[in-house]
Amino acid sequence: MLTEIVRNGVMAVTEEMKTNLMRTAYNMIIYEALDFTVGLFTAEGETVSIGIGLPSFIRGMSNTIKAKLARYGTKGLEPGDILVTNDAYITGSHLNHFTFSLPIFDEGELCAWACCMAHWPDVGGTLGGVTTDIYSEGLQIPIMKYQKAGVVNEDLVDIIKMNVRLPERAIGDLRAQIVAVTTGARRFAELLRRYGRQAVLDSIRNIMDQSEAAARARTRTIPDGVYEAESFMDDDGFEVGKPVPIKVRVIKRGDEMTIDLSEVSPQVRGFFNSGPSTGYSCAQVAYKCLTSPTDYPINEGSFRSLKVIVPEGTVVSAVKPAAMRWWMTFPMTVVDTVFKALAQAIPDRTIAAHHADLVIALIHGISPKDGRFFIGFVGPTGGGWGAKLNEDGMNGVVCSNDGDTHNSPCEQLEAKYPILIERHALRTDSGGAGRFRGGLGTEVVVRARAPVTVDVQAERMHCPPWGLAEGRPGLGNQVTVRIDGKEQNDAGNAKVRNQRLRPGDALILRAGGGGGFGPPEDRDPARVAYDVRQGYVSRETARNIYRVEVNADGTLDLELTQRLRAQAPGQPRPDNEAPHAQVGPG
Repeated sequence: MLTEIVRNGVMAVTEEMKTNLMRTAYNMIIYEALDFTVGLFTAEGETVSIGIGLPSFIRGMSNTIKAKLARYGTKGLEPGDILVTNDAYITGSHLNHFTFSLPIFDEGELCAWACCMAHWPDVGGTLGGVTTDIYSEGLQIPIMKYQKAGVVNEDLVDIIKMNVRLPERAIGDLRAQIVAVTTGARRFAELLRRYGRQAVLDSIRNIMDQSEAAARARTRTIPDGVYEAESFMDDDGFEVGKPVPIKVRVIKRGDEMTIDLSEVSPQVRGFFNSGPSTGYSCAQVAYKCLTSPTDYPINEGSFRSLKVIVPEGTVVSAVKPAAMRWWMTFPMTVVDTVFKALAQAIPDRTIAAHHADLVIALIHGISPKDGRFFIGFVGPTGGGWGAKLNEDGMNGVVCSNDGDTHNSPCEQLEAKYPILIERHALRTDSGGAGRFRGGLGTEVVVRARAPVTVDVQAERMHCPPWGLAEGRPGLGNQVTVRIDGKEQNDAGNAKVRNQRLRPGDALILRAGGGGGFGPPEDRDPARVAYDVRQGYVSRETARNIYRVEVNADGTLDLELTQRLRAQAPGQPRPDNEAPHAQVGPG
């Protein structure tokens, strides 16, 4: 009984931490986009409960606490301490992620940690463009005490203020993170006082043991074997057009799984690298989805049966001075590729590839309202998720590694920045065809109302989301600009670097769709006709790919459909009619 009380108690604590951070943060990327994660950890730094946010933060937060313990030791910590770092090679991500950790004591004994990792839009460094080392990407804070025995290190605060462009907003988010960790510490201490320290800690061990047992039981249902798959990224942001290979190996034996990332590309000169914590996170995200997706709270026990091989020096285990600014993109494809490898073993539990990118635009300029410098963002742009064995992919959702991250409401963006969202709609035919269709991506057209600079570093334009079991790939991500009324489509990839837009010019973000599952000609014709009526699929695609004839009014022509499906693909239409015009969304 107490174990269940504690289970729900720690989840409630992390949810309150999450709520208080959102209520007090200054920047929209935290309170609207939810680019953060909060959590409780054991005295040794093992995950107890995560307030669902970014799944890829889980390992980074745990490793950061362990690094702080290694730096100070338990004897170097005391009540009222709050430790901080944004060291990209510890957190695994970029310098924008500041991590604050508060040790929780009970009667002088360290018994847990409260932690918050959140994204600051501004940490100094270059604004967009290309970076090739960590030093150009912003302020680096080593592991240190933001607060010692309740006294704030004002020298550190002054250093931060000196190195960022918008100090009042950075310090506002800093204070919001302090609110989050102090909330977690206070509420966890209440649990200890109410039920007793040892009883609560024993219950946490029970929760982890139960999670471990559930993960091992589900792992045993996967056939033993060695499974491999590969994919690639468009480029590293520096050497345009040079693909970056992604290869994974999954070894399943009994109730344990090993995910081997040894053959993922070596770290690159561009800025798409991430640290070793992220390599582990890739494996954890995939394993959790496959074995215990609904087992809460997310805790260390779920991963005891997972072994991860991540040698130093890959794009998901980079070492200094590798550039890390766009750390989050490649790991999404690593997770997709793990699913691809296991599709041959457990097709009922895997998923076709998804758009795998934030397709987010960073913007900056001078606001015509008050003449002040601003930094903002548009996105994340929702894309399509892959189809499954028995279900269509989801439309217009955020990529896998970003979990609960939300896109920015158009009204908020237009109120805060000199832009107008001309269009925000699903992309017709972007979902891969199949027995079950891939989800659709979206198109966002952002028009400048004053001079503004935009920077987009999207991926997976040339490696579109693949289908499974003869399913077709979805459309890849695409980014273009419209200058003087003309859209420019000559870019070699989906990256627009520090493009200056004048009033009336526009940025166009097109998120890809998801891959399909199964042969398209096996899809229920009635569902194809419904997709056409909804604008998800064009009549041409319905006819040429799905072999389904849909009339101009959206009704199904069953007789002609039967004739289309009876003939070999590639033959002319049975009635030799000219193809109908495409019907757009609406």
